[in-house]
Formats: sequence, C-alpha cells, structure tokens
Amino acid sequence: MHISTKGQVTIPQAFREELGLFPNTEVEFNLDKDRLYIVKTEQPSKRGKALIAAMSGKGDIKMTTDEIMALMRGD
Repeated sequence: MHISTKGQVTIPQAFREELGLFPNTEVEFNLDKDRLYIVKTEQPSKRGKALIAAMSGKGDIKMTTDEIMALMRGD
C-alpha cells in the first residue's frame, strides 16, 4: 500500500465493511507516538442544519444590530 501524491490512502474493502466505513462517513485521525489511528466519529446532525435553513431569512423586525444591542443592554 502506498500514499498518493495527494496524501490519499485506500482503506481495504474488508476493513471498510467490518467497521461500517461507507462513503461520507466521518472519521478523525489520532496520533499516538509513531502510530496513526483512524477513528469513526458521529456524523454531524442533519436536523440542526435543516432547522437553521428553515429559520434563515424569516425575521421580520427591521432593526439594526446596534439597536437590538442597545435594547438588550438597557442603554
């Protein structure tokens, strides 16, 4: 096995299947002395992204940020 000029390595299929490393799976790299570990991580929540997208641009208050901050501070 070799590292490509782009720094890429192919994880053997048997390992990918055993660990459930499918396309778009999130992984992180951990270094321990002279060993590099690849660890499967939790995928980011799609629910949060969907909520932000649904709320984006829905505000109807016509105030500047400075006006809102003044109200919050009681200035």
